[in-house]
Amino acid sequence: MKHCLFAFLFTLGLLAAAPAASQAQTPAELRDEIVTDLRENVLAFWQRHSVDPAGGFYGALSRDGTPISGAPKGGVLNARILWTFASAYRMYGDEEYRRLADRAQRYFIDHFIDPQYGGVYWQVKADGTPLDTNKQTYACSYAIYGLAEHFRATGNLESLQRAIDIYRTMESKIRDAAGDGYIESFSREWGKPERIGYDGDGVATKTMNTHIHVLEAYTLLYRVWRDSDLRQRLATVIDLLTTKLYNPRTRHLILFCDSTWNNLDDVDSYGHDIETSWLLTEAAEALGDPRVAEKVKTIALDLVDTALREGLNAEGAMTYERHKDKFRRDLAWWCQAETVVGCLNAWQLTGKRDYLRAAARTWDYVKKHHIDREHGEWFRTVLEDGTPRLREPKASLWNCPYHNSRMGFEVDDRLK
Repeated sequence: MKHCLFAFLFTLGLLAAAPAASQAQTPAELRDEIVTDLRENVLAFWQRHSVDPAGGFYGALSRDGTPISGAPKGGVLNARILWTFASAYRMYGDEEYRRLADRAQRYFIDHFIDPQYGGVYWQVKADGTPLDTNKQTYACSYAIYGLAEHFRATGNLESLQRAIDIYRTMESKIRDAAGDGYIESFSREWGKPERIGYDGDGVATKTMNTHIHVLEAYTLLYRVWRDSDLRQRLATVIDLLTTKLYNPRTRHLILFCDSTWNNLDDVDSYGHDIETSWLLTEAAEALGDPRVAEKVKTIALDLVDTALREGLNAEGAMTYERHKDKFRRDLAWWCQAETVVGCLNAWQLTGKRDYLRAAARTWDYVKKHHIDREHGEWFRTVLEDGTPRLREPKASLWNCPYHNSRMGFEVDDRLK
C-alpha cells in the first residue's frame, strides 16, 4: 500500500514536471541512447586516453584526457578498469575490449597483489612499484570483482584462482570472527593500521560502503564459482546489510559502525541507498533463496522510494547526502548512474512505470549536464545550478569508468 501511495504522489509531483521528451521515451529509446553513450563516449574515452605505454593505465587524467605526470596508480581504479573492459568484452565481443581487459588483468596481478602477505596494495607509484601497501577491504573486494569478471568473460583460470585466493584471505584475515562483517583497514601484514579508512580519516571499524562492495564481489564470484562456503558467506553478507546496516525506521543505510555494529554518525547517502537496492536484488537472485528474495525486495523498494522522495532535486537528479542538518546538493556522476539502474530494477520488480519514467528523467539530466560534449566521458561533479566542475580529473584514485559503464551494461541487459 505504501508503495502505491508513493507512486501516486511521486507521479503527481516530481514526474509531472519532467520534460515531455523524457516522459514519452520508450525503453528501447532509453536503451539505445545509453548504450550509444557507453560505447561511443565512455569506453571510447578510456580506450583513447588511459593506456600508459610504460605499463598498465595512467593513475590520473585531466578533463581532456591528458595524463597527469607522476600520478600514483590506485588499486580500486585498476580493478574497476579490469572489470569494465572484461564486461565490455563479454557483452560485445570486441577484441579491443579483450586486449584492454587482458592488459588490466596482467598489470593488476603483477603490481597490486601482495605476493608475500596476500591482499591488495592501496596504491603503487607511476612506475608500478609499491607506494601505499596498507590493506583496505574496499580494494580487496574490487580485486575479486574485476578478476571474477575477467574469468567470466575470457575463461582465464589464473583470474579465477586469484579471485578465490583473495576471497580466502578476506575470510581468514579481514572477517571479524567475533561480530561478523568485514573490518575496514589493516597494515600490510594484517595488523592494526596507523589510520583507519581509505582516506585515512575514518573512525569506523565497519562501513556500509565496504560491505556493499563485498556483496557485489561475492555475488559475482558465486556466479562463476559455486562453492558452498562462499554461498553461505554471500547469504550472511545479505543478512548483515539488511539487519545491521539497514535502518527500517528511516529506510536508509547506516554508513559508519564500530566493531559491534553501533551507529557512529547521522548520515544518509542517497546514491549508496539506491545502488544497494539493486545490488541486494542481484545478490538474492544469485543466491536463489525465495525467502531471501522476498525480504530483499521489500527493503530494495523502500530504499529506492526513500531516496527518490528525499534525494532528488527538481530536475530529477540525485543529490549527494544529508549529514545531520546539512545537505550536500552537488550532483556526482555515480549517483546519477546508480539512480538509473536502481529505478529500472524497481520497475522490473513491480511493473510500475513511474520508476521507468524516473530512470528516464535522471538520464535526461545526465544528457544535459554530465556528458562532456567537448572532451568525452562525463563530468564527475555538477553543482546545484547545473554547472560542471571543469577542473576535476576524469581519472584518479576514485574517478573511473565503472559506474557509468556499469549503468550502460545493466540498461543494455535489462532492456533487451
